[in-house]
Amino acid sequence: MADTASPALTDAYPTRGATEVATPRRDPVVWSAPGAPGPSTRADLESFERDGFLSLPELLTPDEVAVYRAELDRLVADPRVRADERAIIEKSSQEVRSVFEVHKLSEVFAALVSDERVVGRARQILGSDVYVHQSRINVKPGFGASGFYWHSDFETWHAEDGLPNMRTVSVSIALTENLDTNGGLMIMPGSHRTFLGCAGETPRDNYKKSLQMQDAGTPSDEALTRMADEHGIRLFTGPAGSATWFDCNAMHGSGDNITPYPRSNVFIVFNSVENEAVEPFAAPIRRPEFIGARDFTPVK
Repeated sequence: MADTASPALTDAYPTRGATEVATPRRDPVVWSAPGAPGPSTRADLESFERDGFLSLPELLTPDEVAVYRAELDRLVADPRVRADERAIIEKSSQEVRSVFEVHKLSEVFAALVSDERVVGRARQILGSDVYVHQSRINVKPGFGASGFYWHSDFETWHAEDGLPNMRTVSVSIALTENLDTNGGLMIMPGSHRTFLGCAGETPRDNYKKSLQMQDAGTPSDEALTRMADEHGIRLFTGPAGSATWFDCNAMHGSGDNITPYPRSNVFIVFNSVENEAVEPFAAPIRRPEFIGARDFTPVK
């Protein structure tokens, strides 16, 4: 494993330097040609292009939700999963916060990844075959589960995983109801068109801290205020089975969940096979493969 950032590839999106730097997006948002086959309509893709996200009120049926929720509960309750390095434990409650690489831990979630309603939309948006860069379940139980501070996923994936370009899309599929009170996903519409390079170096093995509480790669208060003033903030609510697709560079976050009601979801990141990870652009070493995949096998 290399121990230095990639010197050979031009860095189109500088970050983790001495100062915060805003760079206009240099990549398409929707990579496929109009009319490309798949489950998303042309209007869906136009909306995604404009806003950086697409929300679907019912991706999964109630019966399907029950299957995936039961599998989530099984994984979280399994002491072998809890002891695995892929399980992230909530500091305050010592409950499981997230479990990574669930499509490899579970045949049930592997089937969801290859479901055409899911992977088909990724192919449409990215204009190519895709592989899974990351998958996880987020449990976010009630009574104090902490949120995820404002960030661009691409900033981290570029700096620490070595993804060269913005050709990556995420989907968050709700397995419990998303209320306006239980720490739902928030996105700044249109923020995906500007890359915010953050200030500060990346500590070695930063992932061990950042998966519990984001620090490196966090925008300044001033930058977040400017972006919120320009773009506004959209809070996503909806029933179990709803889904939100969002661009890798969309500025997003979620609040703490102090209600009694858990907010659990499965989160899948698809990357284009034409955008394979290289060496990190702004980190001393790669993150583990269960966080940033190095298996570029296309999803079938």
